[in-house]
Amino acid sequence: MTLNDNSSYPQLIEQAKSLIAGESDLIANLANLSALIYHNLADVNWAGFYLYKDDQLVLGPFQGLPACIRIPMGKGVCGTAAATNTTQRIEDVHQFAGHIACDAASNSEIVIPITVQGELLGVLDIDSPEKGRFSHEDEVGLTAIVAALVEQLS
Repeated sequence: MTLNDNSSYPQLIEQAKSLIAGESDLIANLANLSALIYHNLADVNWAGFYLYKDDQLVLGPFQGLPACIRIPMGKGVCGTAAATNTTQRIEDVHQFAGHIACDAASNSEIVIPITVQGELLGVLDIDSPEKGRFSHEDEVGLTAIVAALVEQLS
């Protein structure tokens, strides 16, 4: 399944819920979710998680090329999403002040913070080589996947 249209998000969300149902191991769940997202979204070159540790984001499970290991809070798209606890949907990362280029092929990015019981756990980060790749519908669908993860962890 490739999400070229947004009608498939309900199915992807249900698959995500099924993958993590009954599993309490965070790393296992993040690994499966990153694989599910990476292999089901069209035109993405990286999908994964950064975890909040020691006042910074540290690379977690992902699919794609090797990535930056540590990202300071407030730096780049991921650090901004984490520091402000707001989703960042960036049409052109090269226009984002302080963008951290882990992969030169990335042109757009969406980052969704993950908070559990009011505490920052980390972020879901997805990159694309296409400018303007991520739509409002992507944001809603991916936020629902993050919500399913948070519900599983709570």
